[in-house]
Amino acid sequence: MATATYPPPPPYYRLYKDYLQDPTSAPEPPPPIEGTYICFGGNYTTDDVLPSLEEQGVRQLYAKGPNIDFKKELRSLNRELQLHILELADVLVERPSQYARRVEDISLIFKNLHHLLNSLRPHQARATLIHILELQIQRRKQAVEDIKRRREEAQKLLKESLATLDGH
Repeated sequence: MATATYPPPPPYYRLYKDYLQDPTSAPEPPPPIEGTYICFGGNYTTDDVLPSLEEQGVRQLYAKGPNIDFKKELRSLNRELQLHILELADVLVERPSQYARRVEDISLIFKNLHHLLNSLRPHQARATLIHILELQIQRRKQAVEDIKRRREEAQKLLKESLATLDGH
């Protein structure tokens, strides 16, 4: 009994048999998906929007609005997290059966911290892209300067070579 290492290609490969002779013979690719779609049983959307904490069913611990001072809010949540962790340690020592509420509070603080950090990701991506593009510009300017310098050196060598040949 013979077995194949790889499965046979899908049948639609025949649609591309004349592609090298006539690139327009191949079918057009499907249009991009827009809106919501289901993949492996989960609902997904093509809109890249960070859902609010309320939409996720989580209470928001920091100020609402468009002008959020991220540094201040992150510091505040971090201090609150430290306080709650110390309280959890105290509860675990004195009343171990009552730790669940403290763990839920810590979980809420972590969710708020995570949401704040995720809302900064577009800014981080933009800043990273700007930095990468500035580095590329700098490298290209250095390459141009290097080419100019080498061209001048080559011209100088050519002039010296011509002068040497004319002198003999």
